[in-house]
Amino acid sequence: MLINIKYFKGLDSLRFFAAYLVVLHHAEQIRMKYGLFNLKEYSLFNNGGIAVTFFFVLSGFLISYLLFKEHGESSTISVKKFYYRRILRIWPLYFLLVIIGTLVLPYVLDFIGYSYIMPYNFNDVIYYYILFSPFMVNILYGHHFIEPLWSIGVEELFYIVWAPLFKFLRKYILTIIIIVIFVRCLFIYLSFLGFFDPVIERLINMLRFEAMAIGALGSYLVYNYRNILSNFLFSKWSQLILITFILLRIFFFNFLTENNIVFNYLYTTPVLSKFLIMIIFSWLIINISLNPKSIISLDNKMFSFLGNISYGIYMYHMLIIFGLVVFLKDYLLYLNNLNSSIIFYLLLTSIVILASYLSKRLFEDYFLSFKKNFRTDYKENYN
Repeated sequence: MLINIKYFKGLDSLRFFAAYLVVLHHAEQIRMKYGLFNLKEYSLFNNGGIAVTFFFVLSGFLISYLLFKEHGESSTISVKKFYYRRILRIWPLYFLLVIIGTLVLPYVLDFIGYSYIMPYNFNDVIYYYILFSPFMVNILYGHHFIEPLWSIGVEELFYIVWAPLFKFLRKYILTIIIIVIFVRCLFIYLSFLGFFDPVIERLINMLRFEAMAIGALGSYLVYNYRNILSNFLFSKWSQLILITFILLRIFFFNFLTENNIVFNYLYTTPVLSKFLIMIIFSWLIINISLNPKSIISLDNKMFSFLGNISYGIYMYHMLIIFGLVVFLKDYLLYLNNLNSSIIFYLLLTSIVILASYLSKRLFEDYFLSFKKNFRTDYKENYN
């Protein structure tokens, strides 16, 4: 049975939680690098990878549902409008960060006399960014100021072909989704067996097209079979199990995998663990947004506001973390561990949210205002 959903409740909140897990991950990574007290040993502060995986699954779910919906209403898909919407939502902030990270920031650091060796120069990397391959900058040059942009490149490369596939091969889309998942599973397994050199292995790990495909599979099931699946997907027991599984992974990963053979198998087995968490994420997205008897509700104004600026939170946070460490390192070292962490996170969270809000209002919204010329009937969390 086809259904017409204009807005998925609670997903903006999930988007913010995922973005903040990335912030925590990089904050502790940078604090440790610069010799500050850090919490890197605790599981909560090591979830950047799975948070980005969640973003991929969520993106695949939302955008694929929009394409299913557009095709169902008009019997076609406007690839041109799809591209325009992606350009207006993603490109302005993406290229702003590219300019800041490759031109502005190196100049500023040199101007203030801060000794920092850039791992690359502008000419080394600019074509990777233009061609939406920032993941290659990460692979070839290591950690840097605008490292999070790698995931944006992965998404853009995926969607370059995804909308045309929907338009021209719509009746085979389920088969295509399954093929993408299978091929990615095969490459991950071969990578685990050591068939590729380290650069190719890292590339395989980063190009998580299977996560977006699993999100797309979730949207396919929701769009076509929601009533059939609802008794299973929306049971309180199933929701409790999946939420427990995710919370254990986020908060107690180190303890569970070191002390329990069952959890070690579930969370660290090559291929299985990667795909299991993606399936769980897709299931969570469906439960949070569509379950009329959900045991938790994330649809509130504060989290919706934070979710609405989460793109900026994700994009700006590395620069802000680095700035805080550079300017406050001596002060933070002077404080005891508790006060150092409290002050650091109060400042970090406040500045990241403020910067993201101002960016959304003063910069991103200008471009987003043009989306109305290229959109179908959807609300903001379809971006």
